[in-house]
Amino acid sequence: LIGVIMGVIGPKSQKAFQSQWKKVGRLNSRVEESFSGHALVKVYGREKAMREAFQEENEELFEASFKAQFLSGVMMPSMQFVGYLSYAGIAVLGGVMVASGQIRIGDVQAFVQYSQQFTQPLTELGGMLPVVQSGTASAERVFALLDEEDQEPDAIDAPTVPDDGEGVIEFENVSFSYSDDQPLIDDVSFRVEPGQTVAIVGPTGAGKTTLVNLLMRFYETRGGAILLDGQDVSLMTRGDLRSRTGMVLQDPWLFAGTIRENIRYGNAAASDDEVHAAAEATYVDRFVHSLPEGYDTMLEEDAANVSAGERQLITIARAFVRRPQVLILDEATSSVDTRTELLLQQAMAALREGRTSFVIAHRLSTIRDADLILVMEHGSIVEQGSHEQLIEKKGAYWRLYQSQFEHAAVDVDEVEAMEAPLGTSEVPVVGGPPEPDTA
Repeated sequence: LIGVIMGVIGPKSQKAFQSQWKKVGRLNSRVEESFSGHALVKVYGREKAMREAFQEENEELFEASFKAQFLSGVMMPSMQFVGYLSYAGIAVLGGVMVASGQIRIGDVQAFVQYSQQFTQPLTELGGMLPVVQSGTASAERVFALLDEEDQEPDAIDAPTVPDDGEGVIEFENVSFSYSDDQPLIDDVSFRVEPGQTVAIVGPTGAGKTTLVNLLMRFYETRGGAILLDGQDVSLMTRGDLRSRTGMVLQDPWLFAGTIRENIRYGNAAASDDEVHAAAEATYVDRFVHSLPEGYDTMLEEDAANVSAGERQLITIARAFVRRPQVLILDEATSSVDTRTELLLQQAMAALREGRTSFVIAHRLSTIRDADLILVMEHGSIVEQGSHEQLIEKKGAYWRLYQSQFEHAAVDVDEVEAMEAPLGTSEVPVVGGPPEPDTA
């Protein structure tokens, strides 16, 4: 009977605990999502909808938890009942046999003790089983993460690359895909000379960021090779490769700590003078002096006490203080105003001097002076050359350039028309002249 109870209730209880922990994860995700996007929820007046969604998932969690706890609560009493039933059966049967003289009363007592020694461990196991099932159900999600494929380990005999390399980068027939039937990067080849600035442009999803992620070995190539100063980067250790690079992402990320510590994160050995020099070069110094604690100002959670543009400036200063051999800028000026962007262009020009640089950009006006422009579409390089060369070709780059600057020209014409004096032929007077004041 004990085996039947465990075989019937056990699997149902396990499924109930799995459902419970899945719903706990969904509810926690909903709460985190609500807090992270609280401003958007308020802007669109979705407070009621979010409360209703939370209440619905909370009810689902309650039902799943109730079912899991009910099944786990039934387990031990059922097994105890079987144990007590066996005691009663032994007592009744033993009493009849003692009365008939078949056995002695001591034999009955011995059977009762044997039965207790047999059923008590099983009953205790039944009491522990729900705890084990709950832990197993919650651990399944952890095991799923641990079962993910590990990144390829660095080669044990990785070659040592000199620190004074020139920074020549070559892509030789590089291909990459998440699955075999959907290539993201297909047979990409180009060469970047020391100190050159390479701009990568193209529509969203063309593979621009994936290309630099392959260079940084965040992903491993499926075919071809990427060379740094003639050395295959797949044979270098990731630490050695990334120690030569600096990267500024589109979404700035700052750590809990002071502004000084966040800038120094790019180079732990940087002195205060080097930190200040990087801040001045990237115009962080301008707003830091307006803060009460200056460079020792503690950044709040998500750096909420500085603006998005100021956060981006700090990340650029972080790359500046690193003094990397290879610089990667992924829409680094996307969060700053036009005036600050012009200043940053000057600062980044100084930062790029003598360094091989990759610039991912959507605004083509920011990369006109690049030494090499790579135009990507659907994971392939469809054009490459300087700005002037690509404009003369009137191909994919020319179409991108025209689409951006034609819109800009239309906007400028509209503004000039609105600012033209009334009565001129440039602007029609709508509704006629104002009526005279008769008051």
